[in-house]
Amino acid sequence: MSDEPPVSVALEKLGIPHRVFRHAGPVNSLEQAAAERGQRPEQVVRSILFRIGEDDFIMVLVAGPAQIPWKALRKHLGQSRLTMATEDEVLAVTGYRIGAVSPFGLPRRLKVLIDAGVMQEQEVSIGSGTRGQAVILTSADLHHALPEAEIVTLIEE
Repeated sequence: MSDEPPVSVALEKLGIPHRVFRHAGPVNSLEQAAAERGQRPEQVVRSILFRIGEDDFIMVLVAGPAQIPWKALRKHLGQSRLTMATEDEVLAVTGYRIGAVSPFGLPRRLKVLIDAGVMQEQEVSIGSGTRGQAVILTSADLHHALPEAEIVTLIEE
């Protein structure tokens, strides 16, 4: 069994260059994660799962501390209702625990939206599938690895 996190294994299969970062101890904030990785908070990409219907989910990748405006997301999706997935739903749908979620290595296909703010960063870090570890790669490689993902502007500057 490899000690590589599942997201690193998935990216290797796709031929996507990346590196794994292992935190020395527990991570308690986005700011701490960024500082330990030598990044700004805006470079830490959060993968947020939303339920848009009965057993129908979508993942939104957002840069750092930015908050996704629900109204803009509902409008973009043409949905009058959506909810953030529960902790149990996140684990069931992605196979990952909150804090380690990523759009790679999932047990099933999910539609993925990438907020345009993510693409403004040269280098980003994403969940690795394992808590306490992250995967660092360029935003261009992130997008290349997710060819069906849609880049959207949900968060206005």
